[in-house]
Amino acid sequence: MVKNEELPIGFSMELAKHLDALNRFSRLSDPEKRAVIERARQIKTKEEMRSFVASGF
Repeated sequence: MVKNEELPIGFSMELAKHLDALNRFSRLSDPEKRAVIERARQIKTKEEMRSFVASGF
């Protein structure tokens, strides 16, 4: 199980704004979640994070 404190804050904030993305993320397997989190950690701007979440990861 992936712990909440492992989520980048910008990613968490965008998930909170997009319930469909939050639901999609919650249905991923733990390895898939870790991969998405690692990709999210590479994102440097709010706009990039918004696009990442809106695109469905």
